[in-house]
Amino acid sequence: MRGMPVESGNSAAARQAKQKRKSHSLSIRRTNSTEQERPGGVRDMLEGQDNKLPLSLKSNLLELFGQIEREFENLYIENLELRREIESLNERLAGEGQAIDGGDLSKGALKTKASHSTSQLSQKLKTTYKASTSKIVSSFKATSSRAVCQLVKEYVGHRDGIWDLSVTRTQPLVLGTASADHCAMLWSIETGKCVLKYAGHAGSGRLVSSHAAFHLFVCVLTASGDQTAHIWRYMVQLPLPQPQADVSQVQGEDDVDFSDKDEADGDVDGMNECPTVRVATTTLKSHQGVVIAADWLVGGRQVVTASWDRAANLYDVETSELVHTLTGHDQELTHCCTHPTQRLVVTSSRDTTFRLWDFRDPSIHSVNVFQGHTDTVTSAVFTAGDNVVSGSDDRTVKVWDLKNMRSPIATIRTDSAVNRISVSSTQRIIALPHDNRQVRLFDMTGVRLARLPRSNRQGHRRMVCCSAWNEENQACNLFTCGFDRQAIGWNINIPALLQEK
Repeated sequence: MRGMPVESGNSAAARQAKQKRKSHSLSIRRTNSTEQERPGGVRDMLEGQDNKLPLSLKSNLLELFGQIEREFENLYIENLELRREIESLNERLAGEGQAIDGGDLSKGALKTKASHSTSQLSQKLKTTYKASTSKIVSSFKATSSRAVCQLVKEYVGHRDGIWDLSVTRTQPLVLGTASADHCAMLWSIETGKCVLKYAGHAGSGRLVSSHAAFHLFVCVLTASGDQTAHIWRYMVQLPLPQPQADVSQVQGEDDVDFSDKDEADGDVDGMNECPTVRVATTTLKSHQGVVIAADWLVGGRQVVTASWDRAANLYDVETSELVHTLTGHDQELTHCCTHPTQRLVVTSSRDTTFRLWDFRDPSIHSVNVFQGHTDTVTSAVFTAGDNVVSGSDDRTVKVWDLKNMRSPIATIRTDSAVNRISVSSTQRIIALPHDNRQVRLFDMTGVRLARLPRSNRQGHRRMVCCSAWNEENQACNLFTCGFDRQAIGWNINIPALLQEK
């Protein structure tokens, strides 16, 4: 008796479904017949089994199963009808296209048919050609608007992370690196071999800045965690470049993660033969904290240093005397940089600001404070023109005009903190090293050009600390270093299309 209401409900629902299906042109008598027979058969099968479910729950389940089946059936019917309508519309549109092309229709008929078929054709064209069009556009961008970046040389030899690197501005061209292993090294750019090692600091080497004073003589300025800056001079004998195997093959055979293996550093060819200097020519001792950065002023007769004691000092190289103390930052300094052709200095700090110091007039030393970031300004550098580029832990890089520095002329937003940036003076490209092991390239307007490749075979494996451009060597014109204990030389080739932009 408890099964009777279920059967009557199913029969009423079946009659409603039949009335709905009469409105459709497709007949499914076999499905209808199975629909009428299936609920009873399922019920008999469930009742015949050893099932402890209450009869009311069984009835509800049977009714729900019937509703689900009818819903799927209705959806199937609607799908078939929609397919038929689409086919008929396609045939009609094809016929109308032939009539418009071949017949002599009046302007009114043309407008009527055009308005009737425009909405139909537009959707069809969008769905048909959207994927192929996007592929064509993306392939065009990849081939004509991207910089080509290729790894050229790896410089391995430090036993701890490399904080900083730089390239001499004049001959002889050498690469300098400063590491947390208390050492600084000079490298042959062509061969990748260390030509000189400096071990005179008692603390972590924070920065190395090379200045070629005479032919084959290099004066090097290093800053350290021992609260001093050292100037040391040495005659560099660059080894002759030798033909080497393909870079990709060398990388595949020597694919070692130097960030995790100390023994790999000691096996580098030629490291034991590298001469070592342990005594500085000049020691600068006026700071009361870690000397985080140092740089040469134009001409090479003065140097500027930046420290965690919140001050920057200007020294005379010949006498080692302190000329000026630059104070004003509220927190520790993070970087300092000098203009390549003018007596200008820019210092950055953890107080979210960077300051521009003007020493062009000996009697007046002006200073300008710029507040454009919301977190530590990790570096601020000059360009060859009248611009300053600043990077910050707030994941932004901003380009400023020296003539009007009230607001940046371009802002670059990234997904990771930005470390010590560098700007190419010839190509006007900004290299951004990140905490997330990436190095990205942007132009001065903020347009992204490329990202340096990073995989198991090439690229940095840990945080990238610094980048430096080499304008004199086209084969290896960008260098990066990081906490994976290696410096990498790259060849950056910018298409002419991007340079014009």
